[in-house]
Amino acid sequence: MPNWEIEALKLEMSALDALDGFIREHALVFFMGAIYLLLALLVWVLVVAFRPRPGKSRPHVPRVIVIEVETAPPPAADPPFIQFPPLREPDEYDPDEHWD
Repeated sequence: MPNWEIEALKLEMSALDALDGFIREHALVFFMGAIYLLLALLVWVLVVAFRPRPGKSRPHVPRVIVIEVETAPPPAADPPFIQFPPLREPDEYDPDEHWD
């Protein structure tokens, strides 16, 4: 292996060791910075993807006029179903009534 490749590998290892130490000591700062950079990258990609291209015309969308027509009111609906009716007083219990 040539001498310059060995020196390059030593520099790479020292850079990775420094990055590893930074991440160990400042993990939250590194994580938050990475999130902000990724959000900026996402916004940049979406802006580039959705901007109009020069030379391409936008499709023509015709305007539509909506006229509302009066109709007869709908028939009266059934009363709404109450799933949980309000509490009421219990009926009087007569034990003689149930035991013959």
